[in-house]
Amino acid sequence: MKILLIDGTIIGSKTGVILDQVKVYIEQLDGKLDLEILKLADFDHQFVDGRPLGEYNDDMRLLVRKFEEADGYILATPIFQGSIPGVLKNAFDLLHPRTMRYKPVSIVANGGTYQHHLVIENQLKPILDYFRCLVTPNYVYTTSSHFGEGNKIVDQDVHDRLRELARVFVQYAKMGKNLSKDTLDEH
Repeated sequence: MKILLIDGTIIGSKTGVILDQVKVYIEQLDGKLDLEILKLADFDHQFVDGRPLGEYNDDMRLLVRKFEEADGYILATPIFQGSIPGVLKNAFDLLHPRTMRYKPVSIVANGGTYQHHLVIENQLKPILDYFRCLVTPNYVYTTSSHFGEGNKIVDQDVHDRLRELARVFVQYAKMGKNLSKDTLDEH
């Protein structure tokens, strides 16, 4: 199974650090999963404006192809100004509604205050629900206080929660693998 670990920003490094750690924990649980870290910062983004996919640049088409080919996702996002980054929302706007359907998704996020965890509940989960993803019930939210020198995760509770997120994600990946493609409704 192909799993994309998506760093949903073009600036900062904490979400990448979190993804690297989740990747380690998933590999410890299931070494057969094909894990790829995808950094939105590595793409030349264009504003999604409703034109046909073929009219976007190569990077935007590659981004869609990566999402389509994946069997599951670990989504990492910073919280900026009480919201997900525009570049992440722009990427979602480019995807067909069936792209992520019945595929497992786990969420990790980082923000400046503890209250910003609500962005996951009030913005990100509704988007993923629209795509009909299998969103794991546990997500991990971090703040700057969970990181030490060099943006290393220093909080043991965060490590424990990331391990648990990885464990649950692997189970959801197995469950998603068993969902028949022919049960997808076309509406």
